[in-house]
Amino acid sequence: NDVSRLRRLEQVRRDFVANVSHELKTPLTAIQGFVETLLADERPDPERTRHFLGIVRRQADRLRAIIDDLLQLSRLEREEAAEHVERVVQALGPVARAALQDCQIQADKAGVELICDLPEDLSAPVDAALLERALSNLIDNAVKYSPAGGCVRLRGERRDGMVRLEVIDQGIGIAPEHLPRLFERFYRVDKGRSRQQGGTGLGLAIVKHIAQLHGGRVEVDSTPDRGSRFAILLPTGDS
Repeated sequence: NDVSRLRRLEQVRRDFVANVSHELKTPLTAIQGFVETLLADERPDPERTRHFLGIVRRQADRLRAIIDDLLQLSRLEREEAAEHVERVVQALGPVARAALQDCQIQADKAGVELICDLPEDLSAPVDAALLERALSNLIDNAVKYSPAGGCVRLRGERRDGMVRLEVIDQGIGIAPEHLPRLFERFYRVDKGRSRQQGGTGLGLAIVKHIAQLHGGRVEVDSTPDRGSRFAILLPTGDS
């Protein structure tokens, strides 16, 4: 009934506010602590100061990433969001390569190889900017949890009347009990490791919403210690 629905919505709202507050408070506390230490140091050591300022900058970047993802998610969740999705039939190769390029520097630092495996004739009606964002989020996630020397593969195909875009890694994998909640806002399998890797906890929720705005869906298949396969399934646009 309406009362139960309102209670559920209120609980979701409270949980969201609590999660946002926690996610923002963590980097803010770190910034405040290091700035206060620097201000209290009457004879600052240049090397130590530079090290502390590097930490402050990384935490500030993390704050910006959280805010950017919150704004993106807010736009995607609006009822009128679908009206602003500009879907145009186009080859998906350039979109896929752009998403891989977005993550290339991070992959190089991690020692992870990025591989693009898409047929040249694979196409679908998509909003290129949104799809690039969704693929970048999946690739970024895969790189973060892949070992040095591993590879992340982006592959695509037509199957069962849908275009299927998969990001496959050889990372740490995800236990089965976590899979149903993986695309929820702020849900983390390993909270400490996720924050250490710089995740905002919103990337997969954004991927899900982008897929849904295209009339598609997301899927995940994962085995602990062997890797994960995330897929975005999109309508082909064929009549």
